[in-house]
Amino acid sequence: MRFRHETLPQRVVFAPGDAPAAVAAEVAALKASKVMLIAAPAEASHADRVGADLPVAVRHDEVVMHVPVDVAERARRSAAESAVDALVCVGGGSTTGLAKAVALTTGLPVVAVPTTYAGSEATNVWGLTEGDVKTTGVDPRVLPRSIVYDASLLLSLPVELSVASGLNALAHCVDSMWGPRVDPIDRALATEGIRGLARGLPAVAADPTGLEGREQTLYGAYLAAVAFASAGSGLHHKICHVLGGMFNLPHAQTHAVVLPHVLAFNAPSVPEAERRIAEAFGSPTAVAGLAALRETLHAPRALRDHGMPEDGIARAVAPVLAAVPAGNPTPVTAENLTALLRAAWEGSDPA
Repeated sequence: MRFRHETLPQRVVFAPGDAPAAVAAEVAALKASKVMLIAAPAEASHADRVGADLPVAVRHDEVVMHVPVDVAERARRSAAESAVDALVCVGGGSTTGLAKAVALTTGLPVVAVPTTYAGSEATNVWGLTEGDVKTTGVDPRVLPRSIVYDASLLLSLPVELSVASGLNALAHCVDSMWGPRVDPIDRALATEGIRGLARGLPAVAADPTGLEGREQTLYGAYLAAVAFASAGSGLHHKICHVLGGMFNLPHAQTHAVVLPHVLAFNAPSVPEAERRIAEAFGSPTAVAGLAALRETLHAPRALRDHGMPEDGIARAVAPVLAAVPAGNPTPVTAENLTALLRAAWEGSDPA
């Protein structure tokens, strides 16, 4: 067995019900004295709570899905004008993405406080959108120095959004099974991530006010993100980034819809990975395991339900083909990609 695995330098704090004190400790460890607190208006109450004991110099609430370049530039200017020395972001993937965009050009340290299961907080991947093109990259400057996970902050996340966000995390696990830099450690992390998510998400759906399901889902989402950061972006994420940028689709729901189609597309070509995924689901096959989970969760089914036009299928083929990572288990052609996109758009059976 020969491989090289890189573990990203980051502190992770699970602090159920205690985010304010935990975040204050992380900011103090950075010796920061002027913090930029980033949170969308919908997260204002969480930001009030988290920021109560922080040296907040400026609050920034312009958070936009897919992080448009002009939005990132305004946030960077705000950070510069206030001469901040640290960033604290409270929110989902778009909020974390904006903090990363500021860190990318300033080098400022980030303390991330997630309120969804997006997983962006555990990766060194950034994304910016200009026009209808989303560009992603990898840079150590954007990796948050610390993450504080407080499951109580996710109790207000509606079940429907929890399901979509959790399936987005599950997509990190699946892509990590055959990502361009995948190694045995990535597969081990992704396998345990699937187990955590497969246990946690049904518990969240059954009891939205219970902390145990939220904590288990956060645990799975974190493992998923760590595996994904190492293994790299596979076919699933390349498809979703193209579609999200072209048609301004909601991030989590797009991942939730596309995932079963990419799994059915790739799984037959990687029997060892397929067995791992199936075993993590406790199912005879990976595709059946995911289908059963999605049925239990009443998961999003069709891209057309989330704003993708039918003519977008043909328009997306060339950009996706250009982004397909080398070594994808199943060779991707214009014909089979079109079929995959059509099935995801219609919400038809991925098998």
